[in-house]
Amino acid sequence: MHKLAIIIPTHNEEKRIGGKLKSYISYFKKNKDIDIIVVLNACSDGTKEVVKKYKQKNLEILEFVKGGKGFAVIEGFKHALKKNYNYIGFVDADMSTTAEEFNRLLTGIGSYDGVIASRYIPGSKLTPRNTLSRVIASRIYNAFIRSILLIPFRDTQCGAKIFRADALKKVIDKIGMTSWAFDIELLYLFCKNEFKIKEIPTVWSNQEYSTINFWKSGPWMALAVVRLRLLNSPFRKMIRVYDKFIGFFKPSK
Repeated sequence: MHKLAIIIPTHNEEKRIGGKLKSYISYFKKNKDIDIIVVLNACSDGTKEVVKKYKQKNLEILEFVKGGKGFAVIEGFKHALKKNYNYIGFVDADMSTTAEEFNRLLTGIGSYDGVIASRYIPGSKLTPRNTLSRVIASRIYNAFIRSILLIPFRDTQCGAKIFRADALKKVIDKIGMTSWAFDIELLYLFCKNEFKIKEIPTVWSNQEYSTINFWKSGPWMALAVVRLRLLNSPFRKMIRVYDKFIGFFKPSK
């Protein structure tokens, strides 16, 4: 099996990161070609102390004072690209994607440049099932993304993806989004560069303690997609006007 770096972006996950690391370390312990890189991003709880308990040869810890899942993943990517990995992927800090399911991505990548877990294609399974309102919202958002960016993926937001390092290296410096839509931009750049991405059905476990409010963040995610489209269109000169207009309404953190 080829050498793989698994990036785990982590923000205030003291309740869940221990179980995640214990499971992944146990599952992959026989494979010396797989490393785990935990990226602590602006943690203010006991996450760091929990992660340090699992520190070993195949587990690295990066720490940043800045926040944002996208920022953490991108910094993890850049760190891993400095080393001799064939593949670099990322997975959420909770147990939504088990080690077994993540391994399915690795074994399924074949000749593709990337592979992403998908919750909305035949063969996938969500436990427990999403509420009807969340299903409707996610499908509307996905249809919006596909129509605006002309990318074919049914699930751009699932937190489990693996890419070939040589392909990732060609797009990493072009990623400008570090918050709501970073993975959408990543997939868009892969398609723009004619890299091949495969979607694989996954078993996904919806976790408690979720910190994401889709109805609150959804509109900003949609606006981020519009901005990405503007940047890659003949109207890119309008981006400054767009940013000033959106910045006027954007809530302060």
